[in-house]
Amino acid sequence: MSVPVFNLAPDLSVSRLCLGTMTFGEQNSLSQSFGLLTQAFHSGINFFDSAEMYPVPQRADTQGKSEEYVGRWIRENNIPRDRIVLATKVSGPSGQMMWIRGGPNCLDAWNITTAIDNSLKRLRTNYIDLCQIHWPDRYVPMFGETEYDPTQQFSSVPIEEQLDALGRAVDAGKIRYIGLSNETPYGVMKFLQFAQRSPGYPKILSVQEWLSAVIMRVISLLAYSPLAMGILSGKYFSPDGGPEDARMNLFKGKYQEGESRYNLSNAVLKAAAMEYLHIAEEYSLHPVSLAIAFVLRHPQVASAVFGATKPWQLQEVLNACNVKLTPEVMAKINKRARMLGISVGSYVEFSCTNKKQKMIGGGSSVAFPMFKSVPSHGEEINCLGNERLYIRLRTFYR
Repeated sequence: MSVPVFNLAPDLSVSRLCLGTMTFGEQNSLSQSFGLLTQAFHSGINFFDSAEMYPVPQRADTQGKSEEYVGRWIRENNIPRDRIVLATKVSGPSGQMMWIRGGPNCLDAWNITTAIDNSLKRLRTNYIDLCQIHWPDRYVPMFGETEYDPTQQFSSVPIEEQLDALGRAVDAGKIRYIGLSNETPYGVMKFLQFAQRSPGYPKILSVQEWLSAVIMRVISLLAYSPLAMGILSGKYFSPDGGPEDARMNLFKGKYQEGESRYNLSNAVLKAAAMEYLHIAEEYSLHPVSLAIAFVLRHPQVASAVFGATKPWQLQEVLNACNVKLTPEVMAKINKRARMLGISVGSYVEFSCTNKKQKMIGGGSSVAFPMFKSVPSHGEEINCLGNERLYIRLRTFYR
């Protein structure tokens, strides 16, 4: 079995499977985390993702442990630094995690620089390969929100200041590349636009998101949560509701960000997941393998960011590297998705003007919430404010 690689940059090749570490320090002890990291590394995974706020659910007394565990694993196992790719994330403003620089309050230069310096200490390394902004400094709907609420707008740190701070960290050798996470297509466009206008600013290398129908053709996607918090493994459909230590059971009512997106009380989500499991059974595919293979099939996906709390779960994900989905399987997925009124694989792109947005990408079988019908190719639509126009079409396998 061989984990394929993706050239994220000319001098940065990453495995197309990326082990996420947000359970390290909460669901996983230090020794368990070491075991998972070692298993992944020796199986061909060289890409590891963390964040300064991890593990989740976030708490003051565990914050930073995920990075610490990864750093200790590298140091105590004498892992050659140039054989792994470390990614981590700087927390955006939340007003809730007061133990992280008072909220954090914002993503100004001081907060970004301080976050990077602290992550370097916890990771016990001289540099971070990919430093990502965990979520935007400005207000955008995210973590399960689907509607834009203009009353929540607030003044935000200019993108230029954020890029300048990140650029200074690149120049100082603290980070190699920068990326975004939970960002809107509008936001990605603006970061790319400012970097293009000012040669001194670093260019965004990737965006970490759910595998969405909105795909930027000029930037690579790190698709997180390919198993929808374990829903697509099928374990929550057992008569007893799944294992007690499964994340959605263990943290029920304590992890709003996850539960708002992955909730089986949502009739459409539940129906889609069940249809997906039926397809896996029909073609004798392990549901985990089907989900991971489906994500990796997309050419813009550089790597699928997944989590595992047990060795056998990690092995199930690794097994997906041996699975190649046939046109027949893909046709069945698309057919079932259309029956449920869910978009799979379509995309939209925008070219922006001051007053209007012009559709330059493909359409979709799903109506956009803010339009009476799906805008057609090349159609101009009235601008209701830049942020309201961003579109996230979600696919049923999320």
